[in-house]
Amino acid sequence: MQRLLRIRHLVTAGQRRLAELGRDRGMTTAEYAVGIMAACTFALVLLGVVRSDAVRSALTGIVQNALGLAG
Repeated sequence: MQRLLRIRHLVTAGQRRLAELGRDRGMTTAEYAVGIMAACTFALVLLGVVRSDAVRSALTGIVQNALGLAG
């Protein structure tokens, strides 16, 4: 009898876990979508900063100094 009750308890616990997993499926997808949108927005802002004339000339100067091409 004890063994049967223990098995029933394990089955019930497993069913609860499966039910909890099923509730979060859509939420995980939405979280990934928000994360991807945030990453794309950050990449666009970073691209705009790097393409500006001031940053471009600073990066060019750093690379030329590192390669020994300056002056």
